[in-house]
Amino acid sequence: MAIAIEKVVLRTVIGMAVGISIAFILTLPERSSRSSLIDEIKYLPGNETAIDDSKTGCSVPLKVYMYDLPRKYNMGLLKKDDPDQELPWTDPVVPPWSLDSGVNRQHSVEYWLMVYLLNAQDCKDGGMAAVRVNDPNQADVFFVPFFSALNNYGYKMLGPDAVLAKKLQAGIVDILHKSKWWRASQGRDHVIVAHHPNALWHYRKILNQSIYIVADFGRYDNTVARLDKDIVAPYVHVLPSYNEDDVVDPYSKRDTLLFFRGRTHRKADGKVRAQLGELLMNESDVQYTDSLVSSVGLSTSMEGMRSSLFCLHPAGDTPSSCRLFDAIVNHCVPVIISDRIELPFEDDLDYNEFCLFFSSEEAIKPGHLLGTLRGMKRERWLQMWEKLKAISHHFEYQHPSKKDDAVNMIFKQVQRKVPALKLGIHRSKRLRIEDWLRRRR
Repeated sequence: MAIAIEKVVLRTVIGMAVGISIAFILTLPERSSRSSLIDEIKYLPGNETAIDDSKTGCSVPLKVYMYDLPRKYNMGLLKKDDPDQELPWTDPVVPPWSLDSGVNRQHSVEYWLMVYLLNAQDCKDGGMAAVRVNDPNQADVFFVPFFSALNNYGYKMLGPDAVLAKKLQAGIVDILHKSKWWRASQGRDHVIVAHHPNALWHYRKILNQSIYIVADFGRYDNTVARLDKDIVAPYVHVLPSYNEDDVVDPYSKRDTLLFFRGRTHRKADGKVRAQLGELLMNESDVQYTDSLVSSVGLSTSMEGMRSSLFCLHPAGDTPSSCRLFDAIVNHCVPVIISDRIELPFEDDLDYNEFCLFFSSEEAIKPGHLLGTLRGMKRERWLQMWEKLKAISHHFEYQHPSKKDDAVNMIFKQVQRKVPALKLGIHRSKRLRIEDWLRRRR
């Protein structure tokens, strides 16, 4: 009997609550319909996880605060005659990165990230992996828009231009060390592009708590950059993408087995290039050419990649080069000979599905490399070619950005770092002694 009475009372209370709620909604002004009220509740601060992805077309994006640096640190390096060098660049319309800027263009990752964020104030496009926020308190990470690819002059830093470059790098360090947001996290949640191998040469150790976006780890020791903390990003490819690669029989159309065009004598791990030259230069189905970068050379490289089954990517002065990404967007199966290479987006992509890997020792065994390539069945090559066509969009830097292109993939990589960096930030705030876990190593 008592239980029955309790049930009646409970139903009565629930009914009254529902009735009051309905009455409240009906008394709202005309503009506040039921649906708009629900939308307002969804977007209350601190309620971001309640966003309905199916309705907005946008999964919860990474929230990025971009520092408003004087343009002399970024777009002003592209427009040196700009009289407003001390003012931030806020215009979504930006000057183009020069097509003839040589090696620096390959490393222009910071430019594309900044262009993306200048146009990422809201999440209108469901393909956007990051959104810019104006309130630092809402940010997951902080992006430092410094064009380090246009601000490096080698480790010696000599000459008048180098004096200015070093001054700008020192200025970035000073700005960050004075920032309350940098000090709050010791820089752990700050993203800095150092894609050029000489970027931030004299200051990289000072900023080493941050997330570096790099091409590889060839010129970093592991106290500065490492795979668990930092992000490997693709080079900006310099050869045009092969968007018309839809022939019926691509295997037969490509009449060269293996293609390479570039410098054949390099230092460090790149010494393997000279050894490969001795094995490959006189093979009738191989193009192995020593060449400097030029407009004619680029055109020849494009034609060579599009008419070859395989494209050679040996180590150079650094473990990686733009050549790999030129091959990918031209659907020429990469043959990677670089013992210390790390690859972009490898938690999403299995490079074994569209690349071949040889150690330096394996590659210079007489007959081994060419024997493997010549022995690959047509069906297997076609599978790899199809995979290249399917994944090449991940290596495109473009504006406007598209779903899962290079910039969106980079921001997804950053987002995956957030839980670990938050753990580090929170843990460091409460420690009152030297980190005992590090002492135990």
